[in-house]
Amino acid sequence: MKFKMRKLTALLVLLMLSQAFAAGGSMAASSATKYRVYQNDAALKEFVTEKQAIAYAQSFTYSHVEQISGRVWVWDNFPRYKVYQGGASNPKWEYRTYEQAQAAAKQLGQVHIRDLQQPGWVYESYAKFQLYQGENTKSSWGFATLAAAKKEAANWGNAHIIKRSTNEWVWDNVTAAQKKQQRAGKAVYTITKDGGQISGTKTYAYLYDAVQAAAKQAGSEVTNTAKGKVVFSNVRSYEVQQNGKTVKAFISIEAAIPFAKKYAGADVVYNNVVWWTNKPYLSVYQSDKIIKSVHTRESAVTLAKSYANATVRNADGRALWSNVTKLIYMGWNGSSNSQTILGHVAGTQGLDIDSPTWFELGDASGKLNDMSDAATASTLKAQGVLVMPLLHNQFDRKMTSAFLADPAAQAAFINSLVAKLESLRVYGLNIDFEEVAGADRASYTAFVKALTKAVHAKGMKVSIDLPRGSASWNQSTAYDHTALAGIVDTIIIMAYDEHWSTGPEAGSVSSLAWAEEGVKQFLDYGIPRKKLMLGIPFYVREWKLDSAGALISNRAIYMKEVPQLIKDTNAVGTPDVASGQTKYTYVKDGFTYVFWAETASTVQARINMAKKYDLAGVAAWRLGYESADLWTMMLRLK
Repeated sequence: MKFKMRKLTALLVLLMLSQAFAAGGSMAASSATKYRVYQNDAALKEFVTEKQAIAYAQSFTYSHVEQISGRVWVWDNFPRYKVYQGGASNPKWEYRTYEQAQAAAKQLGQVHIRDLQQPGWVYESYAKFQLYQGENTKSSWGFATLAAAKKEAANWGNAHIIKRSTNEWVWDNVTAAQKKQQRAGKAVYTITKDGGQISGTKTYAYLYDAVQAAAKQAGSEVTNTAKGKVVFSNVRSYEVQQNGKTVKAFISIEAAIPFAKKYAGADVVYNNVVWWTNKPYLSVYQSDKIIKSVHTRESAVTLAKSYANATVRNADGRALWSNVTKLIYMGWNGSSNSQTILGHVAGTQGLDIDSPTWFELGDASGKLNDMSDAATASTLKAQGVLVMPLLHNQFDRKMTSAFLADPAAQAAFINSLVAKLESLRVYGLNIDFEEVAGADRASYTAFVKALTKAVHAKGMKVSIDLPRGSASWNQSTAYDHTALAGIVDTIIIMAYDEHWSTGPEAGSVSSLAWAEEGVKQFLDYGIPRKKLMLGIPFYVREWKLDSAGALISNRAIYMKEVPQLIKDTNAVGTPDVASGQTKYTYVKDGFTYVFWAETASTVQARINMAKKYDLAGVAAWRLGYESADLWTMMLRLK
């Protein structure tokens, strides 16, 4: 069980320390990560220095770096400028600087640039004049100036130019003789609206005459009836919209924009596509409800931080920052040694709560054994890690029963413990009373209730560790799951030791199906999902069997030691469907050794299990047993 392993670990740590100091060396705690890299709003990895974080972040688009403590924004590579063509854009047209955007825009042509921190456009190259030869034109015959349009028109006969902002026929090179000839031709140009000729209008042979007549009819078109083709349009297709409703329509984007600028939150829409807007590019959401739209990232993040479960999204729907509640990661240290604790935390990424083993029930009279360290608590809090010290009962059943039978001892113990917690200014307390007699079920529940009430009174939280057990006999244990769920803030299911050190058979520490069934049972007790955390093992148990397959002994192995063990022993692994793990076997000195490996993939499966059942998070027994790279995967799964 957990405490026995802690005692062994503590002895090993003390031995290592004594050897190091005897040799004149020192054991400095590893540097804790201080910076976290995100892509969009998803965490990727943590680093000790800002320089390391930025170097890594530069490999990703839409990445940023935050100081973990306080989530202070320190760097990003978000685009500032975006190029649009006809109201459409793509990620390849996003740039950090205006110069980059402008260079791209000049290569593309017929585009505009938006400064994503300001309304409207900062650059556009749309045609102001359109060249026609007769009734025909080309997309390449749009020009920024009349002079440029005339220059091209010199290459063509029967040409004319339309000023796009007003739809006026402003120039042509049609000779008087050609005009006379065209007017004498067959009349094919009618003035139409909604598909039919406007009553009282004529049909014309010369396009110019039809265009002039159409100019007097709002929303009209000129149609070549011989071809069934619209060759000129006065339709006001550029709509100025506010809150999705059309305020006014115009024949050109140039005419629509000055009007749109008079309205807050306005769009100019053409063919159901937004071409121009003065709406902010960023919006703060709480769930799917928009709180406010703002122009700058700084304003958006500052606003979002003042709300719970808030997200900053851009106009394209990309989430850039979020404080939406995610899985909580908690880790037990299994130690009170400050160097060990700080070293454990330094090896993690995304750890929310650390639980050092600082308190224990000393005896039945309510003596508090206190191994806490205020400096360590302060250091962890400065790193952005919540501190929730573990309290245990030495797993002494007899002593615990006597304690639970003594109200005065409990009162004294609670007073001393809560006073210490308050002085440490920690987040809360983690209760880990194991080996409690079933007969003490009611008195243990009453003790937890009294202790929790006192802790809550000081503004702190309480979590409690409960063995996975089985619904078939849990009612006979000391743990009243339903009652405890109504008392504490969090219940942690210790979903490990399925096969324990003194058990009758070899097996997995925690097969995936067994762990999942435990989660279902705890939920069936009525424990709210957001109060339940899944305890996961960072260790395995190796079993030694004789030639007849009888158990001889077993030992716990740290998860990080498994790869080397496999290599050293040439252990053969086979998939074990029942456990969802890989079962390894090797033979040495006539004995068979077997273990079920805990790997990054099984840890991932356990985290996904917590997500599947919408649990509050996961808690790992224990920190230091895992390899540091495991936390990169865990961070990304949050």
